[in-house]
Amino acid sequence: MIPFYPALAVSSHSVSPGVTYLFFALLVCMVLCLALEEKIHAKKSVIVGLFAIIALFLGSWFHLLPFEDVGSLVIGGHKISLPVYIPGVDWEVIAIILGSSLFVDVTSKSGLFTWVAVKLTKLSKGDPLRLLILYGVMTVVFSAVLNNVTAMIIVGSLTGVSLKKLNQSEKLLGFLLVEGLLTNIGGLLTLISSVPNIIVGKTAGIEFVDFFIKAAPYVVVATIVTLWLGSKLFKIQSLKTEEERISAQKLISGFDETEGIESPGFFRFGALMTFVFIGTVAMTSQLPVIKDLGLGFVALAFAGIMLVRYKAVADRFYKAIDWDLLFFFVCLFAVINVMEHALVLNLIGEWLMPILGLGDSAGPAALLVASAAASSVTDNIPLAAMLAKILGAIPEMASNPDSPYWWAVIFGANLGGNITPIGSASTLVSVTIIHKYGLNLSFAGFVKVALPYAVIQLALGVVYLLVTG
Repeated sequence: MIPFYPALAVSSHSVSPGVTYLFFALLVCMVLCLALEEKIHAKKSVIVGLFAIIALFLGSWFHLLPFEDVGSLVIGGHKISLPVYIPGVDWEVIAIILGSSLFVDVTSKSGLFTWVAVKLTKLSKGDPLRLLILYGVMTVVFSAVLNNVTAMIIVGSLTGVSLKKLNQSEKLLGFLLVEGLLTNIGGLLTLISSVPNIIVGKTAGIEFVDFFIKAAPYVVVATIVTLWLGSKLFKIQSLKTEEERISAQKLISGFDETEGIESPGFFRFGALMTFVFIGTVAMTSQLPVIKDLGLGFVALAFAGIMLVRYKAVADRFYKAIDWDLLFFFVCLFAVINVMEHALVLNLIGEWLMPILGLGDSAGPAALLVASAAASSVTDNIPLAAMLAKILGAIPEMASNPDSPYWWAVIFGANLGGNITPIGSASTLVSVTIIHKYGLNLSFAGFVKVALPYAVIQLALGVVYLLVTG
């Protein structure tokens, strides 16, 4: 059994149970508003920003915030005056997201990702089953190297064009749904594949290579099973006659992989920098100088290098940055920090005691299922942030990056997005693309179709944790 230590009780003032429950109610309201984001027509940053304002005001009102600690901060012999909400923000996470987004956005202009997609389309020779497999693998790889949303936009858009040219548009729903589900599978592959990975991995101290080695076997098996189930449920089969294969081959020959390449030199540079970027991220903890600067510096540095190509119009990439996501994170970290001082995380930690006390077999399995269920109805990012804080306060967890409990949160936060269309941004994008092509798929319809996949993926995750934990 793992005892829960009140390491999150950072407030220097006593906190009454009534105040803790008041802040817990505030946290619940924020989560509910995030779950109903589309209904209330508000951006994530606005929702969490409003709750950050309320939380900080109430935190000051109840004398929970450490103004004296922030006011006496001394760095290099100099006294630094900071707002009380600044130290609570994990700025390296912000730097990783900002740098990675810029790098991917600029690199995509080289035509590299479109070139890969068209090459794979030609490799399929127009066979629907082979195309599903190749596009599925491409979705997983793009989700791991880029991010879930970017991967879904690239692969989903090309899928619609490809199937239309191949006169296979009736299979579009099956392709897009399977690809949407696979984005969350691919989101498990590397430390930087998804935001929950970044948050939990950084808190747990999991290295990039260790993360990949641990997650890769599950991702391979889950991808194969998802593609097999997709081909069966949506009746996506290989071409049967020689006449069909010849006709498909003729249609495929009309695809041009060089169409999106404006500069062959920049295309080669983009490909080289992508490999170097992945390699540097993987080796950050071993590289001199770089290991002290961290992953955030690596992401921003590579973004800066790529922006040199568009130095005269770099501002257009700044405009394309997902500022809503970045401000959402800053405000979220501020909210979580206040909840920490209000002992809300201690309260949630105590409620998790029955799960944490089940042992290293049943405990992680229960936590995986619970976090997946929670992620399916609300944003998985605040969930991952809270659970990372709670687990990080337990000495046995903080000193053990291989603990199955960390991986239970990572698996649950990612896979929960496959239960409902609001469970992750990438599944929401896949549904948006489905509607764009005039295909009908309601919320309940998505759950009905996706549930078999999600149940099998979660079952595989539980088995995998039991075997490897």
